[in-house]
Amino acid sequence: MPRTKGSKNKPKVTNDCASQITEKQEAIASLNIEITSITANIDAWKADLKEKRTALKKAEKEVASLEAKKAKADAKATEEAKKTEAEAVLKKLLASGMTADDILENLK
Repeated sequence: MPRTKGSKNKPKVTNDCASQITEKQEAIASLNIEITSITANIDAWKADLKEKRTALKKAEKEVASLEAKKAKADAKATEEAKKTEAEAVLKKLLASGMTADDILENLK
């Protein structure tokens, strides 16, 4: 006996287009609601990101300003240290009996 083609357990297709249309419309409506919600979240995050970037730029400018002040203060402190050292050496040489003219000639 030859086999019949196709499955015997094949579901019977009922063309209930109205219910399928309703289901698809509900799916579309829910997707639209989700898209709207996600878009609102993205807009909020964009605003938050803009604020954070502004704060970051401000902080970076402050750090750069403070670093410049620190470098300037360090240079000034170095100059003061050199000046103090030079004065100490000058006093030592004067105390050892060298004249100011001799000291100036040695510096040249």
